[in-house]
Amino acid sequence: MTWVTRTALVAGLGFLYGPIAVLIVYSFNASPMVTVWGGFSTRWYGALLADAPLLSAAWVSLKVAFLASLLATILGTLAALALERQGRFRGRALFTGLVFGPIVMPEVMIGLSLLLMFIGIGLDRGLLTIVIAHTTFCTGFVAVVVGARLRGLDRSLEEAAADLGAAPARVLMTVTLPLLAPALAAGALLAFTLSLDDLVIASFVSGPGSTTLPMRLYSQVRLGVNPEINAASTLLVGLVSVAVLLASWLTARRGQG
Repeated sequence: MTWVTRTALVAGLGFLYGPIAVLIVYSFNASPMVTVWGGFSTRWYGALLADAPLLSAAWVSLKVAFLASLLATILGTLAALALERQGRFRGRALFTGLVFGPIVMPEVMIGLSLLLMFIGIGLDRGLLTIVIAHTTFCTGFVAVVVGARLRGLDRSLEEAAADLGAAPARVLMTVTLPLLAPALAAGALLAFTLSLDDLVIASFVSGPGSTTLPMRLYSQVRLGVNPEINAASTLLVGLVSVAVLLASWLTARRGQG
């Protein structure tokens, strides 16, 4: 790498991650003014424990992320198995588009279309509609991760189990899924992260009593930024970073296996 490319790389990374670093630093600011440094303090993290609406929104986000990642992992795995192991079948192109379409579609379009569907079928907006929306959005990402693992599997192990008399369902449960375990964990963590971080889709399909943490933070920021929001955002960044790093480690382990 030349000094030009290194400078461009550093400048690009600084532009992307510099504001996040500033936010994290100022979450430990003792001053209530977010632009004035008043010394190091963890008071705003303690203040989070007394903020009932914020804690309630965080609990909603965790519930939604857990349920959405669980459902997306199941559906994404089934979709990957259908696409990678069933060969060509009638409607394959349509099925592929339905699975991977939400990955490339703007989140505004996904949220609006799901909102219109929920209104059309008379389903009240709330926790259930957010889970459905996030599952729809995350399934394609899980299918990508699991599908990549399926393409790299040694099928001789499955064929050996079948030759020994194992039924297809038993081969799936005792051979295929254990081999897919790292990819399943990585896909689930990726889905959890995407659900936990979503603001746009949840804004369309949420209802009373189902405000997620990103929605709560956004509504508070519109009224003014305070160090408590910085602290909550730092915790959210930390949780997402841990999930992404763990998913990356599992993906690398999958590649080595």
